[in-house]
Order: sequence, then C-alpha cells, then structure tokens
Amino acid sequence: MLFSASATSFATTTTASQSGTLHSQSEADTSTDQRASTRPCKQPRHHVILWNDEDHSYEYVIRMLKQLFRHSAERGFQIAREVDASGRAVVLTTTKEHAELKRDQIHAFGSDQLIARSTGSMSSSIEAEC
Repeated sequence: MLFSASATSFATTTTASQSGTLHSQSEADTSTDQRASTRPCKQPRHHVILWNDEDHSYEYVIRMLKQLFRHSAERGFQIAREVDASGRAVVLTTTKEHAELKRDQIHAFGSDQLIARSTGSMSSSIEAEC
C-alpha cells in the first residue's frame, strides 16, 4: 500500500513477508541512504613547501610569510628555522588550487634586499598530503 502526506510528500511502502507480518520502509530513509553514499569526497589536501637556499635571510622569510600567509612573526621565525635546519618546511596545507596560488605568490615575491647575491624569490612546491 502506498500513500503520501500532503506537505512533505513522505511515502511509506508496506509489504507482507512470507510469514504474514507487515514491514514498512520509508522512501525518505532510502533516498537519504543513497545521497549519503553518492556524496562527493572532500578535495584532497596539498602542502605548500618552502625550500632552503643561502640567498634569503630569516627576515625575508618572516616578512614573506606574514604578507602571503598571515603568519605571526613568531610562526614565521619557526618556519624559517625549520627551513634552515631541515632544508624544507610546510607553510600551509590546503586545497590544490589554493596551494598552487600560494606557491606562485612565493615565486613572485622577489629577491631579498638584505643579501646582495639574492636575484629572485625562494623556491616552493606543492605536494599531496598522504
């Protein structure tokens, strides 16, 4: 037997099993289950990596991170120290498109005016989060 409520278009299907008992299943329940299983996945996350070099000062890194990523001076110093010590540091984890934008902004930031041999921006890349 199939019927619907007036305002919500809510329908219930009632069937008889072999034992004669009635079973009821809401169409709203099944459609919710189907939507949950077909819901799109979250976008994969990507790291923006800053690479070490000898042509940029801590001050440059801190200033760049403050301007491009809104990091505090303290956080900028921590990242600068990590880049110096390990050769690289993750400065942001975000969607791929946003990571590409931030990588490009790093590449366009320009040279370090405090170091004469600095001729361009720092190196940066993105990598997928595992």
